[in-house]
Parts: sequence; C-alpha cells; structure tokens
Amino acid sequence: MNAVTTEHRGAISMIRINRPERMNAINKAVAIEMQQAFQEFDADPAQRVAILSGVGDRAFSAGADVNDLPELWRAIPTVGFKTDKPIIAATSGWVIGGGIVMAMMCDLMVSTESTIFYYPEARLGTTAGGISSLVSRMPHKLAMEIMLLGTKVPAQRAYDVGFTNRVVPNGQHEAEALVMAEQLLESAPLVIAALKRLVAQVTPMGPIEHMVEVSQIIASVRQSEDLKEGIQAYKEKRKPNFQGR
Repeated sequence: MNAVTTEHRGAISMIRINRPERMNAINKAVAIEMQQAFQEFDADPAQRVAILSGVGDRAFSAGADVNDLPELWRAIPTVGFKTDKPIIAATSGWVIGGGIVMAMMCDLMVSTESTIFYYPEARLGTTAGGISSLVSRMPHKLAMEIMLLGTKVPAQRAYDVGFTNRVVPNGQHEAEALVMAEQLLESAPLVIAALKRLVAQVTPMGPIEHMVEVSQIIASVRQSEDLKEGIQAYKEKRKPNFQGR
C-alpha cells in the first residue's frame, strides 16, 4: 500500500497521505513518496493545481512518526520540493507538529470545522525547527502561543487571523478545495507562476529552510560525477576532465 496516493481530477492532482490508522503521521515512506509525488506533479504539464490532504477525517497529519522518524523536510512545500503551480491544503481533524508546517507552506488552505492546529513539541522535549516560519504566516503572539504554550487552535480562530482561507462543514474540505482549484484553472498559469515567485521573494525564509537549501546545494556537489572524476584524477596524477554534472 502506498503511503501517499495521487488521484487526477482532470488538471487537478489530489495528493493524500495514506496512513489513516496512524493519523497520517509522516514516516520515512510518507516523506519520500510525498516529495516524489509533488516532483511528478511539477513535471507534468497537464497538471496545474495540487490539493494536499490526508485519508480519513480524524487527522490531516499527526506530524512526524516517532517510531519511524523521517527526513521531514522532504514533505514540506518549497523546502523538499518546489513548484510554481498552486498547492491547496485541505485539512480535517488534527493538524499536529510537522503537519502544521506542511499545511502552512501551501499557497491556500481549506479547513473543516473539526480542524485543530496543535504543536506539542515543547512539552515533548523536541523540535525540528521548521515551525519557526509560522511567525511570518500568522500574528506573532498567536504563533508564539502555539509554539511555546502548545495551545490548541481551532479552525475558526485560525480563519479569524487569516491562517486558513475557508472553514467548511466536516467532510467537505476536499470538495471545497476542488471548487477553489477549479477557480484557479480559470486563471493564466504564467501569471500564477509569476506571482508565486514574486511572493517567495518577499516572504521571510526561516532558518530551517535556509539550512535545507544549503545542504541541498552541497549534496549536489558531493553526489556529482565531477567529484568522482576529481578524486580519480588526483589518484591517477592527471588533470581532471570535468563535465559539469
């Protein structure tokens, strides 16, 4: 069974975390498959809008699975994968820990009345740090209350401060997200892409986002054919023949 599923509704990709028995907790498989699903979405010219959701109504995601800790950054929009196409988060039930980070990094959000945003990491004695970007996506004091006090924030309060775009009856989050996606399909893709890129330039990048970006740049060098060629040339005492790959 795939940890992440993709369903195409015309030009709309429905990408769902498929671990309802674990409240859609993000384990290693979810992180890797989420990254792959969105990379495929970005590369497919026929797909123009993505909806990110979780199977079942109990939870959008319970965050990182402590029994199978992932490289969580892989599942985070703009961090583990980048796309100029719009992504809509459709949340229901619990949105916990890394689940908040995943949802907040989407472009738009629809939440059911049952949605509760909860960040308990301070009480558990751990954090991956990605939540720090929350302060640029909702009022500072509320973001700090969520992070430091572990306050459970219901959908209506999140809507009142502009953190989510719609609050809908339970079970209607994906249907409302599809309505929003259909509206996006009526707009010019190049304009949407341009606006996303421009907004990214003025949205503060958190320290974890910076760290992942730097590590990815370094990894591309360490995993390159040029590095292998350079080492081999050094051993053979000859000039390297770099190919830029």
